[in-house]
Amino acid sequence: MPLTDVFLLASGRNERQVASIADEIEFKLHEAGIKYLRREGKENGRWILLDFGDVICHIMHEEDRMYYSLERLWKDCPVVKLDAVPAA
Repeated sequence: MPLTDVFLLASGRNERQVASIADEIEFKLHEAGIKYLRREGKENGRWILLDFGDVICHIMHEEDRMYYSLERLWKDCPVVKLDAVPAA
């Protein structure tokens, strides 16, 4: 039984950027009528998890993403790379 359909892994250069990425993901999915079930990690801002049921988002500080290397855990799953969005 799969845990979820999609894992989205994203990273930011600092805590403020990590929190902003998480806020924007939450905002855009809310606009699409999708609400999160659970949000973890907002307090420290280095690793925020957003659980939308079918989609789980891990937004991490770049250093933590390199250290934990979550991609290793799902190395057998298909990977879809997304281009970085330039800062406004």
